[in-house]
Amino acid sequence: MTSKILKERYVIQKQLSKNAGRRTLLARDLHTQELVAIKLLIFGEDFHWDHLKLFERESQTLQLLSHPAIPRYLDYFDVDTPTGKGFALVQSYIPAKSLEEWLKSGRTFSEAEIKQLAKALLEILRYLHGQQPQVIHRDIKPSNILLANRSGNSVGDVYLVDFGSVQTLAARKGSTITVVGTYGYMPPEQFGGRNVPASDIYSLGATLIYLATGRHPAELSQGNLQIQFESIVNLNPDLIDWLKWMTQPSLNRRLASAGEALKALENPRQQTDMSAIRQKPFGSRIELKEDGENLEILIPPTRLTFWSAFWILIGTLFCLGLVLLPFISIILLIKTRLKSIIFVMLFSFLTVPFGGLGFAILCGGGGIATYFRATKINIDRNQISVTHLWPWYKCQVAPIMNKNFSNWSMYIRHSMAISRQDKYYETMGISQLTPPEIEWLANEISAFSGGQITVVSADTADSAVMRYNKISLL
Repeated sequence: MTSKILKERYVIQKQLSKNAGRRTLLARDLHTQELVAIKLLIFGEDFHWDHLKLFERESQTLQLLSHPAIPRYLDYFDVDTPTGKGFALVQSYIPAKSLEEWLKSGRTFSEAEIKQLAKALLEILRYLHGQQPQVIHRDIKPSNILLANRSGNSVGDVYLVDFGSVQTLAARKGSTITVVGTYGYMPPEQFGGRNVPASDIYSLGATLIYLATGRHPAELSQGNLQIQFESIVNLNPDLIDWLKWMTQPSLNRRLASAGEALKALENPRQQTDMSAIRQKPFGSRIELKEDGENLEILIPPTRLTFWSAFWILIGTLFCLGLVLLPFISIILLIKTRLKSIIFVMLFSFLTVPFGGLGFAILCGGGGIATYFRATKINIDRNQISVTHLWPWYKCQVAPIMNKNFSNWSMYIRHSMAISRQDKYYETMGISQLTPPEIEWLANEISAFSGGQITVVSADTADSAVMRYNKISLL
């Protein structure tokens, strides 16, 4: 196709790359005399309809982006080639070599250069993930990162290209999911079709590990799906910990956003503190299960101790006395003389307050129910549901059917409630949780949803609130 002119405007110079159903060409724009990159999608033997969906999505996304480190959208038109008809996407050409090419040519990267690259790419991701709707690249790897103008101690200009796998939240609504990406750089949830900002964080971490080791992530050993690389690199322990945090296989243990990753990289002490928050509090019996599509939180019944059993017994006896008081009084009045009325009145004055005390003992601190009932909270792409699990039956609380989850709060301590704007969902009597458990749960749900969650004081002194603001689970 050398020297051919497309649309009577773009003169083809050479072919840059080729893969299934696609080709990327270097051309000169006769109107501006600038070099441009043209992506061709041809309806040939290798064509699949998913290719067209992704091709059009790349074009639509680039039109909305404006960043010096991202190719600019220039044109889109039909083409007719000897091998078939198709479409052409024209974007600005960046004259730079990819990290893959630099590595194959023998270039190595120092720890300082790896950090510079990390910061530059995280700033790009912060821009992409900050769009409305969010833009998830889904294919961050060395061949899609360009590097130019290296000088002195500077790693040079960094660019992120090839948005052929991009996904936006808008594109996911009411559509089928196409699993795309590159093995070795894809996080586990991406294999299941779920992508959140933290998915790009994983891919970037795997790319940086490739720069540090010179080996493809798929060639490195794994332990519990975690890439094992620390034994073959000579890096600062803080940077090693940060890279391991970036590539945590579980979403709820990985850095959740580009901003969070930048803060952890620039402040290792904060990184340690944040990592500690992500660890399950010692002695906690809460169970978490996350498969990329659903997050399930199981809060078991409060553990029954000797003293709690003692006070439950006392409270039960006092309440029993309150219930039996009318019957005892009637029997005494019938079988005794009138002077026994004084005794009945005295008995009543003593039993009523003790009965009230017993009732307070049984209902205080979340109630006696917390010793027999577990609570399961399930969060997925469509709703949040709460189910109480009794030994003999289970009761599901009405779920919140709101895919955006804007302005809703979850109150957890002695009791639990979920509220959203004008609606209020009372779930009652959840097991008593400690402040570290509340903080931990807030971080786990934040990591799963990709939203920002803070823990604040509730209206009552012994309660805490996990407040969610503008979270999207799509």
